[in-house]
Amino acid sequence: MEQIYVIIGRLSDSFLLNCKIFIITLLFSLPLGLLIAFGSMSRFRPLRWLVRTFVWIIRGTPLMLQLIIIFYGPGLLDMSFTWPNGESGRFVAATVAFVINYACYLSEIYRGGIEGIPKGQYEAGEVLGMTKSQIFFKVTLLQVVKRILPPVGNEIITLVKDTSLARIIANKEIIMMAGEYSSKGLIWPLFATGIYFLVFVGALTILLDWLEKKLSYFR
Repeated sequence: MEQIYVIIGRLSDSFLLNCKIFIITLLFSLPLGLLIAFGSMSRFRPLRWLVRTFVWIIRGTPLMLQLIIIFYGPGLLDMSFTWPNGESGRFVAATVAFVINYACYLSEIYRGGIEGIPKGQYEAGEVLGMTKSQIFFKVTLLQVVKRILPPVGNEIITLVKDTSLARIIANKEIIMMAGEYSSKGLIWPLFATGIYFLVFVGALTILLDWLEKKLSYFR
């Protein structure tokens, strides 16, 4: 029984790493995705082409490959920049890869939401003497948030599960830890890992459903 408690404790500690990657990725990718969306809608063609090409590359390649390139790339290319040594370096590299990947996916959701607003609303705002920033923040943004919440919610839930990919660069997250125990003949830690993810995703689903109801001002 004592061994079970020890294993559960270690799995819980490892799951904290998943949670840290999830939270930091969400905090940085949400605003960064909006900036990328603005770049992809820019009237300046070279910028628009550059941003959309970058998004295409990120969306078209596996996240696992991006993790490997971002972590090992600087060393293989003999760059002056290197990640910090040890666990902190692996964690920072994984977080950077996740932020870039999810910001690109979110940018397309943002872009679809913004471009889906009827142009007549922009024209009406201009007739009323509103500036472009006032139209965006007081008219467009409120509707965009309502429209994009379901697809953004799906990305958030996917992010929870994708954090397990951090193990590819030796981040000791929960699945990696469970795998170590399964190699010793214990199968139940793998099922326990599934419970951790199910509970976390279940809590997020409830929160996202609540937010959708709160944002039901445009019907």
